[in-house]
Amino acid sequence: MSKNNRVRITNERLNSYGTRVLTSGMDVSQYERNPVLLYMHQRGDVIGCVKDLKVEGDEVTGELMFDEATELSVRCKKQWEFGSLKMVSVGIDVLELSEDKKYLVEGQTCPTVIRSKLFEVSLVDIGANDDAIVLMKDGQRLEMGKDGESPLPKLNQHKNQEENMDKKEIALLLGLPADASDEAIKAKINELKTAADERAELSKENDALKLSRIEAAVDGAIAEKKIPADKKDHFVELGKQVGVESLNATFDAMTPQVKLSQVLGHQGGAPADNSWKKLSDVPEDKILELRKNNPDEYKRLYKAEYGVECVITD
Repeated sequence: MSKNNRVRITNERLNSYGTRVLTSGMDVSQYERNPVLLYMHQRGDVIGCVKDLKVEGDEVTGELMFDEATELSVRCKKQWEFGSLKMVSVGIDVLELSEDKKYLVEGQTCPTVIRSKLFEVSLVDIGANDDAIVLMKDGQRLEMGKDGESPLPKLNQHKNQEENMDKKEIALLLGLPADASDEAIKAKINELKTAADERAELSKENDALKLSRIEAAVDGAIAEKKIPADKKDHFVELGKQVGVESLNATFDAMTPQVKLSQVLGHQGGAPADNSWKKLSDVPEDKILELRKNNPDEYKRLYKAEYGVECVITD
């Protein structure tokens, strides 16, 4: 037998099945009471035991002891010492899995085994990788060998199930059958999106039309001197809030602004047209009215026409 028979039984490296087994969460107490060494994980093929089992850092190590009680054990011992058999593997009962990011490493595709129980150690010929193991989960055996199949879920598998549930809910919300295909769901979503885009475009056109009507109403009020031009933006914003109908009702209740000179010119006499420069500018049908109702304006225009003062005797 080799002088140094201590081997690494397991560690926390990522294995070929895309999972890791945390050494810190591995219970070895039961195995220490029965540290059996099997051949190829086969019950009944006991070839010895593991002595001086140690858990150090992220590794579990031990010394292989071949009992040589069977022909198989003798052969395995010789092949171990020769080097033709040099890989060991563990049998682990999976107690708890986790998808927490703090337990995941790059390339990992299955949840991390954070709690487990060591139940056997085997001498094997070809493992899945340098840290081959056997896992038991929910009574199903996972052999980390060349042809093993994994009962472990893939990462986010439960999320995929949730996504499938969401897909059914989405299909029903869209008015489709619960088992509608992805293509049917996408087509319905595109149809609704197109309709929404058309409604949005129509809404923009309606908003532009409303704004145009509001601005026209405000411009009309400015032209009628109901509001000053510098207040245009204020009344446009008001129209956006109350609507063009209410805005027009507000303008209808307003009276046009007039200059004080126009008001004074109208008091006690006929209105005067500021464009009249001389008496001949006054329409004939307005002259007598002007002479009677606004004699001062009549005198001004008379003097401008003939260059002499006018005396009104009647």
